[in-house]
Amino acid sequence: MPSAVRPPTAELAAEFALLSDPLRLQIVLALTEEQLCTCHLVDLTGAKQTTISHHLRQLRDAGMVVGEAEGRFTWYRLTSGAFAATLGALVGLAAVEGAPRLRPACAD
Repeated sequence: MPSAVRPPTAELAAEFALLSDPLRLQIVLALTEEQLCTCHLVDLTGAKQTTISHHLRQLRDAGMVVGEAEGRFTWYRLTSGAFAATLGALVGLAAVEGAPRLRPACAD
């Protein structure tokens, strides 16, 4: 993958970090299927409401999830292009068949 296309390392690491928590990943996967409110996520995951809210806040702060208030409830969905850098990096890694040796051996 050319370096001009590769996202900055810190940005990529932050996206991977968001997906590294199993509950947060479960939330993200659920939101790929449909918009959900916190009560739905509690039912789907078995986690406490406060825990779900904590993870949703992290995803919102990272710009991966948006919430839309409707009465007493907030419906959450993934933002357009959420995790695009992560997905692009993974596709790039999967396409690598063996990197060439571009540098000479180190001198002793």
